[in-house]
Amino acid sequence: MAIRPLLGEPLPLDLVDTEWREHGQPVDGLAGPGAVEAWLAEHGLPPGDPGPLLQVRRAIRAALERRDFTAIGEVLAHGRIRLGLDAAGPVETVELDDPGLLPAWTVARAFADLVASAPPGRIRHCDGPGCVLWFLDTSRNGRRRWCSMAACGNRAKARAYYSRATS
Repeated sequence: MAIRPLLGEPLPLDLVDTEWREHGQPVDGLAGPGAVEAWLAEHGLPPGDPGPLLQVRRAIRAALERRDFTAIGEVLAHGRIRLGLDAAGPVETVELDDPGLLPAWTVARAFADLVASAPPGRIRHCDGPGCVLWFLDTSRNGRRRWCSMAACGNRAKARAYYSRATS
Protein backbone atom coordinates (compact mmCIF):
# COMPACT_ATOMS: atom_id res chain seq x y z
CA MET A 1 0.00 0.00 0.00
CA ALA A 2 1.29 3.50 -0.80
CA ILE A 3 2.07 5.87 2.06
CA ARG A 4 -1.11 7.77 2.78
CA PRO A 5 -1.11 11.42 3.84
CA LEU A 6 -3.81 11.09 6.53
CA LEU A 7 -4.16 8.30 9.07
CA GLY A 8 -6.11 7.73 12.24
CA GLU A 9 -9.55 8.83 11.12
CA PRO A 10 -12.65 6.77 11.94
CA LEU A 11 -12.86 3.56 9.90
CA PRO A 12 -15.18 4.81 7.11
CA LEU A 13 -13.22 8.04 6.60
CA ASP A 14 -9.99 6.08 6.64
CA LEU A 15 -11.38 3.95 3.81
CA VAL A 16 -12.41 7.01 1.77
CA ASP A 17 -8.99 8.54 2.40
CA THR A 18 -7.29 5.61 0.65
CA GLU A 19 -7.82 7.77 -2.44
CA TRP A 20 -5.86 11.01 -2.51
CA ARG A 21 -3.92 13.31 -4.83
CA GLU A 22 -0.16 13.53 -5.03
CA HIS A 23 1.42 16.21 -7.22
CA GLY A 24 -2.01 16.73 -8.80
CA GLN A 25 -2.39 13.07 -9.76
CA PRO A 26 -4.94 10.68 -8.25
CA VAL A 27 -3.54 7.87 -6.10
CA ASP A 28 -5.50 4.77 -5.08
CA GLY A 29 -3.89 3.25 -2.02
CA LEU A 30 -5.91 0.06 -2.48
CA ALA A 31 -4.94 -0.56 -6.11
CA GLY A 32 -1.67 -2.42 -5.59
CA PRO A 33 -1.25 -6.16 -5.07
CA GLY A 34 -2.22 -7.09 -1.53
CA ALA A 35 -3.24 -3.52 -0.67
CA VAL A 36 -6.85 -4.36 0.19
CA GLU A 37 -5.76 -7.30 2.33
CA ALA A 38 -3.21 -5.11 4.13
CA TRP A 39 -5.81 -2.39 4.78
CA LEU A 40 -8.28 -4.96 6.15
CA ALA A 41 -5.63 -6.48 8.42
CA GLU A 42 -4.51 -3.03 9.60
CA HIS A 43 -8.07 -2.36 10.74
CA GLY A 44 -8.68 -5.77 12.30
CA LEU A 45 -11.18 -6.79 9.63
CA PRO A 46 -11.37 -10.31 8.21
CA PRO A 47 -10.37 -10.98 4.61
CA GLY A 48 -13.15 -10.48 2.12
CA ASP A 49 -14.00 -9.76 -1.47
CA PRO A 50 -12.36 -6.42 -2.45
CA GLY A 51 -15.21 -5.56 -4.84
CA PRO A 52 -17.81 -4.76 -2.17
CA LEU A 53 -15.23 -2.86 -0.09
CA LEU A 54 -14.39 -0.63 -3.06
CA GLN A 55 -18.12 -0.21 -3.69
CA VAL A 56 -18.57 0.95 -0.09
CA ARG A 57 -15.71 3.41 -0.53
CA ARG A 58 -17.53 4.93 -3.54
CA ALA A 59 -20.82 4.91 -1.62
CA ILE A 60 -19.32 6.73 1.37
CA ARG A 61 -17.76 9.34 -0.91
CA ALA A 62 -21.16 9.82 -2.61
CA ALA A 63 -22.80 10.22 0.79
CA LEU A 64 -20.20 12.75 1.92
CA GLU A 65 -20.10 14.77 -1.30
CA ARG A 66 -23.73 14.62 -2.42
CA ARG A 67 -25.61 13.47 0.70
CA ASP A 68 -26.67 10.41 -1.32
CA PHE A 69 -27.07 7.55 1.15
CA THR A 70 -28.78 5.13 -1.26
CA ALA A 71 -25.77 2.90 -1.92
CA ILE A 72 -24.87 2.72 1.78
CA GLY A 73 -28.42 1.61 2.52
CA GLU A 74 -28.17 -1.08 -0.15
CA VAL A 75 -25.03 -2.51 1.46
CA LEU A 76 -26.56 -2.39 4.93
CA ALA A 77 -29.65 -4.22 3.63
CA HIS A 78 -27.48 -7.36 3.16
CA GLY A 79 -27.04 -7.75 6.90
CA ARG A 80 -28.78 -7.54 10.19
CA ILE A 81 -27.78 -7.53 13.83
CA ARG A 82 -29.14 -10.04 16.29
CA LEU A 83 -28.97 -8.84 19.88
CA GLY A 84 -28.34 -11.26 22.67
CA LEU A 85 -27.28 -11.27 26.27
CA ASP A 86 -24.68 -13.33 28.08
CA ALA A 87 -22.90 -13.12 31.43
CA ALA A 88 -20.62 -10.35 30.13
CA GLY A 89 -23.53 -8.22 28.92
CA PRO A 90 -25.16 -7.44 25.57
CA VAL A 91 -23.86 -9.31 22.52
CA GLU A 92 -24.38 -8.33 18.89
CA THR A 93 -24.18 -11.00 16.21
CA VAL A 94 -23.99 -9.88 12.59
CA GLU A 95 -25.90 -12.04 10.12
CA LEU A 96 -25.14 -11.48 6.43
CA ASP A 97 -26.59 -12.77 3.18
CA ASP A 98 -22.99 -13.49 2.11
CA PRO A 99 -20.23 -13.82 4.74
CA GLY A 100 -17.73 -12.37 2.23
CA LEU A 101 -19.50 -9.03 2.65
CA LEU A 102 -18.47 -8.72 6.31
CA PRO A 103 -15.65 -6.17 5.79
CA ALA A 104 -17.74 -3.95 3.50
CA TRP A 105 -20.81 -4.25 5.71
CA THR A 106 -18.76 -3.44 8.82
CA VAL A 107 -17.44 -0.24 7.23
CA ALA A 108 -20.93 0.73 6.02
CA ARG A 109 -22.31 0.21 9.53
CA ALA A 110 -19.44 2.23 11.01
CA PHE A 111 -20.32 5.02 8.58
CA ALA A 112 -23.98 4.94 9.65
CA ASP A 113 -22.87 5.07 13.30
CA LEU A 114 -20.47 7.95 12.55
CA VAL A 115 -23.13 10.00 10.76
CA ALA A 116 -25.54 9.37 13.64
CA SER A 117 -23.06 10.25 16.39
CA ALA A 118 -20.82 13.00 14.97
CA PRO A 119 -21.80 16.54 15.90
CA PRO A 120 -23.38 18.33 12.92
CA GLY A 121 -20.81 19.73 10.52
CA ARG A 122 -17.85 17.90 12.07
CA ILE A 123 -17.31 15.44 9.21
CA ARG A 124 -15.41 17.71 6.86
CA HIS A 125 -13.64 17.89 3.55
CA CYS A 126 -10.15 19.39 3.67
CA ASP A 127 -10.00 23.07 2.61
CA GLY A 128 -6.67 22.51 0.86
CA PRO A 129 -6.86 23.30 -2.87
CA GLY A 130 -7.14 20.02 -4.76
CA CYS A 131 -7.20 17.91 -1.59
CA VAL A 132 -9.79 15.12 -1.61
CA LEU A 133 -9.38 13.93 1.98
CA TRP A 134 -12.08 13.84 4.66
CA PHE A 135 -11.70 14.04 8.43
CA LEU A 136 -13.69 14.15 11.64
CA ASP A 137 -13.09 17.49 13.35
CA THR A 138 -12.55 16.65 17.00
CA SER A 139 -11.02 20.02 17.87
CA ARG A 140 -12.47 21.79 20.88
CA ASN A 141 -13.69 24.81 18.93
CA GLY A 142 -14.73 22.86 15.82
CA ARG A 143 -12.72 24.98 13.41
CA ARG A 144 -10.29 22.48 11.95
CA ARG A 145 -9.95 23.21 8.22
CA TRP A 146 -7.25 20.92 6.91
CA CYS A 147 -6.67 17.20 6.74
CA SER A 148 -3.26 17.77 8.25
CA MET A 149 -1.50 20.82 9.61
CA ALA A 150 1.78 19.38 8.32
CA ALA A 151 0.50 19.13 4.74
CA CYS A 152 -2.44 21.25 3.59
CA GLY A 153 -2.45 23.54 6.64
CA ASN A 154 1.23 24.35 6.26
CA ARG A 155 0.84 25.06 2.53
CA ALA A 156 -2.12 27.37 3.19
CA LYS A 157 -0.25 29.28 5.87
CA ALA A 158 2.83 29.55 3.63
CA ARG A 159 0.66 30.92 0.78
CA ALA A 160 -0.94 33.45 3.14
CA TYR A 161 2.47 34.54 4.46
CA TYR A 162 3.88 34.87 0.94
CA SER A 163 0.83 36.90 -0.12
CA ARG A 164 1.24 39.28 2.83
CA ALA A 165 5.00 39.56 2.34
CA THR A 166 4.76 40.41 -1.36
CA SER A 167 1.92 42.92 -1.16
